[in-house]
Amino acid sequence: MSQDDRVCCRVCSRGFYSCHWKHSSIPKTKQSFSFQHACCWFSVVTLVSLLSLCWMYMVMVMFNDREDVNWEGFRQLKRWVNWFMVLIIISAVLTSYCVLLLLFALVQVALREPLNLHWLHKIFLFFGVIFVAFGVTGICLKWQREWPTVPLSLQATAPFLQFGAVGALTLLSFFVFRGFDMAEKKWSKLLIAGIFVVLSAAIFLCPLSIQSPCLMEPNELPAKPNLIGHRGAPMLAPENTMMSFNRSMECGVTAFETDVQLSKDRIPFLMHDNTSGFLMRTTNVKEKFPDENFSHSANLTWKELQSLNAGEWFLKTDPFHSVSELSEEKAETARHQTIPSLCQLLNLAKQHNIAVMFDLYHNHKNDTVDTVETILNSSIDPKLVLWLPPAERKYVKETAPDFIQVYDDESVMLKEGGSYLNVKYSKFSTEDIRRHRSKNVTVNMWVVNERWLFSLLWCAGASSVTTNSCHLLKDMERPDWLMAPLTYRMIWIAVDIASILMMTGLYIFQWKTHCFWNRKGTESQRNTTSASNEKELAPFLTTV
Repeated sequence: MSQDDRVCCRVCSRGFYSCHWKHSSIPKTKQSFSFQHACCWFSVVTLVSLLSLCWMYMVMVMFNDREDVNWEGFRQLKRWVNWFMVLIIISAVLTSYCVLLLLFALVQVALREPLNLHWLHKIFLFFGVIFVAFGVTGICLKWQREWPTVPLSLQATAPFLQFGAVGALTLLSFFVFRGFDMAEKKWSKLLIAGIFVVLSAAIFLCPLSIQSPCLMEPNELPAKPNLIGHRGAPMLAPENTMMSFNRSMECGVTAFETDVQLSKDRIPFLMHDNTSGFLMRTTNVKEKFPDENFSHSANLTWKELQSLNAGEWFLKTDPFHSVSELSEEKAETARHQTIPSLCQLLNLAKQHNIAVMFDLYHNHKNDTVDTVETILNSSIDPKLVLWLPPAERKYVKETAPDFIQVYDDESVMLKEGGSYLNVKYSKFSTEDIRRHRSKNVTVNMWVVNERWLFSLLWCAGASSVTTNSCHLLKDMERPDWLMAPLTYRMIWIAVDIASILMMTGLYIFQWKTHCFWNRKGTESQRNTTSASNEKELAPFLTTV
């Protein structure tokens, strides 16, 4: 092994990238083809790395809605598994592998080593592309409503992604200059220079198109959105149980959000799952009634529903990885939770002056009538009832005119003269939120669990958010980032100028190094030629 091969960096990069621990000698007749072939695979590594990074970014911003993926998995397989966490782990491994492979490729370029990618890496890259392709296809087919989350997230992350991109471009410029130096053909040099200039201009100037509601003067920040407990506080207790709603009050929620169904004997109770797998996910119905196959709420009486355990599943499946944070006392309380009635929740809300909003799943034509009757008989202040179900809204308005009518459709709300919207966070743009708030329309966004999303909606002026993580959002005193437009422009220009100066310095250093080695190589070649000439003339000089 030569002295160069003993250099740790050179050996490791060559070994990882090409699985050749010794410097491989390639015949001159094959060097041109090998170089072109290696450059093609280097381009593939770069593209797959960028693709995997984009995919990882998408997965991370979609983490807010992870329960949708887990629920879809349960609906298909009738088994509750944290499928989204499996997806994140696989995506993280793939992204780490591709980025590490790209880094070793860049080290190979810096060390002027051959870029001979091993066939095993080629196979892994192929499977990586297949995995991402399947992931994107799955979202397109099963989860289309999640796509708006990606451009929405850029309003929160784009300024920082731009700063990161400028830093990465500055660091990578050294390798680009080295590649430019190594290129032998003029068209290769022009291609490298052209791509680098276009990419640099795009990164440096992209803030011109960045728009974020958090780019505002601090004194213009709207009031913090109110918190609405989604099925209570499902990260702290089993969803839709009295323990869950009690724990949500610790977060200072202004409303309880829940789901109502009616039993066989017409008692409204709280339960989300209402179609495939009814009761199977959140109760021990299979153990209690092993020979029965329940499909909807009208199959069971209220007494039968009360006999089910609605808390043990939470401790076993740990859906939010939060069970370990429970004290022994709270874990024991969760273990003995049962299905509550709507009347129980209304009494709790009445005692603490907290509003109630719910979806109503219909199995009978009188479900709305019986639900309204239950609410009116509870003596709760009608103004604390946020009526969301769209069916039979006319009857509800006539029977309980003081209920606050909540709409999930903007056009219907405007037609009926309403002033309360409840929509998925990705359905409305931040401009839409501001437009409605300027017209005194209350805008509630669901379901908001991550700080970045809550911060963005806070800046946009959302009235409230429905959340699973009220205990995390309640302590936020301001958005995670808030920057005056002028401050952002100054930082942006300063970062760009610093990057340009650093890249200029790297280019001058690379150019001088290149000239030095060329000069040294020329002197060496001249000395070698001189020695060769003296050797050839030696016999003649001796004779003379």
